[in-house]
Amino acid sequence: MESVKRPCLILSEGHWLALLSLLFITAEAAHKSDPGSDIPATVINHSSMLIQRLKDLLQNSNSSDCTLRVRTANSDEVKVFHTHQLLLSLQSDVFGGLLGNQSIVTLQEPADCAILFEKFVRYFYSGEISVHLNQAMPLHRLASKYHVSALQRGVTEYMKNHLACESSQGHVVSWYHYALGMGDETLQESCLKFLAWNLSTVISSSEWVTVSNDLMVSLLKRSDLVLQSELELFSAMEEWVSKNSPNVSIIEKILRSIRYPMIPPSQLFQIQKQSGILVSYHNVVQDLLFQAFQFHSASPLHFAKYFDVNCSMFIPRNYLSSSWGSQWIINNPARDDRSLSFQTQLGPSNHDSSKKITWNALFSPRWLPASLRPVYSESVSSSSQSNRLDEGKPRLVVTSAMSGLDFAGVTFQKTVLVGVRRQQGKVFVKHVYNVHQSTDEVADFLAHADLQKRTSEYLIDNSLHLHIIIKPIYHSLIKAK
Repeated sequence: MESVKRPCLILSEGHWLALLSLLFITAEAAHKSDPGSDIPATVINHSSMLIQRLKDLLQNSNSSDCTLRVRTANSDEVKVFHTHQLLLSLQSDVFGGLLGNQSIVTLQEPADCAILFEKFVRYFYSGEISVHLNQAMPLHRLASKYHVSALQRGVTEYMKNHLACESSQGHVVSWYHYALGMGDETLQESCLKFLAWNLSTVISSSEWVTVSNDLMVSLLKRSDLVLQSELELFSAMEEWVSKNSPNVSIIEKILRSIRYPMIPPSQLFQIQKQSGILVSYHNVVQDLLFQAFQFHSASPLHFAKYFDVNCSMFIPRNYLSSSWGSQWIINNPARDDRSLSFQTQLGPSNHDSSKKITWNALFSPRWLPASLRPVYSESVSSSSQSNRLDEGKPRLVVTSAMSGLDFAGVTFQKTVLVGVRRQQGKVFVKHVYNVHQSTDEVADFLAHADLQKRTSEYLIDNSLHLHIIIKPIYHSLIKAK
């Protein structure tokens, strides 16, 4: 199998060296000027030399005053580290307590943590550590267990920043389950968002079958799932059930979370006949299927008089199908303004399948409000005018070209997906912006992006990858008694 190059990150944490300098002689001196002199002080910094000497302490076991013995479960192997209580206690109150009354401590660690324990101990002496994808969880587990808060935060940030990295077996699902078990809500939500926004990619990977029951239920509740169509989600759900064999209550719950009104009638007929899970559990979703066919047979306005359309079943997810939006790749986005026109279906109802709405999108890389725009005159230099233009921010405006039409019972949510760097030819969604019908401009669009830099995380081969999705949202006008 072809090896996968995994990203590596160096996490530095040297603030505790100030404390050590009180105990060790450092080669730092200050040259002070005479009173009244304007000559500034000179600082000679040999902190790197100090860090090297600290590394040598561990390497050569010089002046060691405590010993860590690390045992692995189901193994006779014992790793021995001759360490220094001061350095361990400075960053870990757990080690401070363990080493307070004894000089030899035996620790039990799982295999993946034991393998990395030497790397973990070296962090206490150098304030830096290299992290690979497959090392993130065990290092985070060690940092959490021994209360090394700076390292724990650093590894958490590493994991959040490397969700889109390619790995042979996948890692985001396992990181989510790990974060859930550790109670790390920030990492848990970051993983859940990534899975939701890149569900089509996850579905086609080996990670999909490792999704837990609870995670599957959580995903299917979301309206921000990014995938080709609801039918793709149904097929993926059926595959997951066949591989995991969950209990009946879970199957019933996820079957009732599929949004059947978002599937065209011809496909609904097909899956009723060909899907083994629907044949087995038809009675569980019979009412939902019947309601879906009713939805497709009448106008949404008429349907809303008799049924509650203000529920998740009638809210489209972020479908990538051309019926609901358009991909937009903007080459050299910092160069000038661009525009795009595209059409979407009025709504998912089969009654509206032939009705199209035209949308216009405008992208400007450096837009300024009128009050801040430069005044071109002889009294204003061209350089200052150019600087004012550089102060502008990216702007995206999406408007309907048919705004005069009456869309009774329907409003539209505009969703803009921003792709980030490809991994083995794939584009991952990292940023999602939602705008409701009452607003045309996408608020804070790429507010922190520097489109002038080719290395910007927002650009792929110097191009901005967008996907604009128009989601019709139904609302009841008249309720039948």
